[in-house]
Amino acid sequence: MESPKKFRIALDAMGGDYAPQREVAGALDALRTFGSTVDIVLVGDENILRNELQKQGGDHFNVEVVHAPEVITMNDSPTAALKQKKNSSLAVGMRLHREGNVDAFVSAGNTGAVLSAATLILGRIKGVSRPTIGTFIPAQNGVCLLLDAGANVDCRAQHLYEFAVMGSIYVQHLYYKKNPTVGLLNVGEEKTKGTQEVLKAYEMLSESSLNFVGNIEGRDIFTVKADVVVCDGFVGNALLKFGESFPSFLKYRLREYASRGLLNKLLVGLALIPLKRSLNDLDPNEHGGVPVLGVNGVVVVGHGSTSPKGFKNMILRASEVVRNNVNHHIEKALHSALFTAERRKD
Repeated sequence: MESPKKFRIALDAMGGDYAPQREVAGALDALRTFGSTVDIVLVGDENILRNELQKQGGDHFNVEVVHAPEVITMNDSPTAALKQKKNSSLAVGMRLHREGNVDAFVSAGNTGAVLSAATLILGRIKGVSRPTIGTFIPAQNGVCLLLDAGANVDCRAQHLYEFAVMGSIYVQHLYYKKNPTVGLLNVGEEKTKGTQEVLKAYEMLSESSLNFVGNIEGRDIFTVKADVVVCDGFVGNALLKFGESFPSFLKYRLREYASRGLLNKLLVGLALIPLKRSLNDLDPNEHGGVPVLGVNGVVVVGHGSTSPKGFKNMILRASEVVRNNVNHHIEKALHSALFTAERRKD
């Protein structure tokens, strides 16, 4: 029986808030769990990374390290940092991917810098006007992919249409949904609602081959009225940040309730274990980061505070995107849509 193909995944080992400890721990955990299908290349200061590997008992894994002495921080301006720090772990890792030395790149660094580097260094897939970053929102019986999550705050109808195509392809091939539903986030369900660009996007999506279910409202996301929800990055990022604040708010309310007396404290204590388990899907570390869709490569981005488990899942997610040839399917779908649109004009 033929052994599974191994994919080489480059990991920005200096980009996260707790680098390189969590990155190295996640990489080693990934190798222990599915080392038969992935090789990992750590990108960063070689001395620091070798010391960390030794500290965590990773010497016997023979992990490749590519030296990159500079780091792009969360406070750096994305585009300026790429010009000034050409030897950063982000830039070096992205160039490794462009040159074909690795199959994918994973980072929990500055999201804006990751998107800029992916676009400038890797380029865009043919037919893509703007690459996008999605985010996964836990919902009833699954997750919903929201696009855009902040990469493009001002979008034209064409951009929203492309987000829908790319999101649909991603969900189809990564979550194995044969015909994912697509919804356009709006202030009402009626097709006459929304800005001029949203109205145009509605028309384009209605005429497409996508499984478009029409406009959806914010309250529809948790009920999985659509597997893919499309909006501009301004709205998407505001929605994302609101959702991320919910667990902290819930903890505050529970502590406040428990402080009112012993009985309340006992009730909260009894509820904590099932509550934590039921809210486990809210943890971004469970979903393996978010994809940068539309670039000519495979890039997965995580939170700066990503845990070792999160890095392990990001590496797994990146290898799955490569294995399922998502970029080829995106290019094919956009080419087909363009050809159909041209025929309609004729």
